[in-house]
Amino acid sequence: MFRRREPVPFAFVAEADRFRSNVAPPPRERVSRAQLAGRSLIGLTVVGGLAGALLLGVPALQQETGGVGTHQSEAAHGR
Repeated sequence: MFRRREPVPFAFVAEADRFRSNVAPPPRERVSRAQLAGRSLIGLTVVGGLAGALLLGVPALQQETGGVGTHQSEAAHGR
């Protein structure tokens, strides 16, 4: 096939990866003490909630293996 040698109308798209801006982004704002304390409290609340759920949930998931206190339904007795 015949190939065209003229420039592509959107050649700037192909050159976008080579483009470098000379404009620096603005500096980041410093976090205030109140924001830092709030973030810390939220983090501690989340960690405390997970730890509490773990402490309360693990005993409920464990199976009792003792023979004392096992309860069988009446259907198991064949009545």
